[in-house]
Amino acid sequence: MSNGDIFVGEVIGTAILILFGAGVCAAVTLRFSKSRASGWIVIAFGWGFAVLAGAYTAAPLSGGHLNPAVTIGIAVDTETWDKVWVYLLGQMVGAMLGAVLAYLVYLAQFQANIREEGTTEGTAEEPTPTLGIFSTIPEIRNPVANLITEIIATIALVLPILAFGRNTGIGIGQIPGEEAGIYGSGISILLVSFLVVGIGLSLGGPTGYAINPARDLGPRIVHTFLPIPNKGTSDWGYAWIPVVGPLVGGVLAGLIYNAAF
Repeated sequence: MSNGDIFVGEVIGTAILILFGAGVCAAVTLRFSKSRASGWIVIAFGWGFAVLAGAYTAAPLSGGHLNPAVTIGIAVDTETWDKVWVYLLGQMVGAMLGAVLAYLVYLAQFQANIREEGTTEGTAEEPTPTLGIFSTIPEIRNPVANLITEIIATIALVLPILAFGRNTGIGIGQIPGEEAGIYGSGISILLVSFLVVGIGLSLGGPTGYAINPARDLGPRIVHTFLPIPNKGTSDWGYAWIPVVGPLVGGVLAGLIYNAAF
């Protein structure tokens, strides 16, 4: 696979990932959405299907990493680093593109994010903070605890992904991979999608489970510049945790896999 194929695949796949993922968060969060307040289970499954759609689409071109933590984990395991920068660049561009597309889908709802005439502060008609649609926000702001959560949750993602490649016998460790990609088969992509749902349900409660630096940082950048009425803060003081935590988790997953398998 050429650098161009890798870049295009990761841009398209990651854009689809964020379009679906930010889309389900918008659907649950924003006023005048038909699925408003439908809950965390809907969000967890929405992100799982986001991985399914993005990875299937990108797999023929790039192997469908869609996540710097996955790319780094594979590189640590295989000691192959020459294509890593192409993956990371494509993932960041795709994440920002997907965030813009999700914004456009819910443009009318975002524009309606204003205090209705005659209401007062504290009422149900208050403007909705929008950062949680694009990026993660911890329930309890504790940098050490939040970082640990993201590290563990990312290991729980990347380690099984590495194992899926071994179990199917398809060169998971190659960057870029063979035509079957890092997952080995379509069934493995489906399994990873359910894995993401499981991580969301089991480990997502404390921080919102970024487990992907591009997934959090790219949309956070876009949120900063989008013309959303009353959008609230982009919370850049927290932004390093969903970047550093998953990167550390990806490195540890690669080391563990390399040592144990």
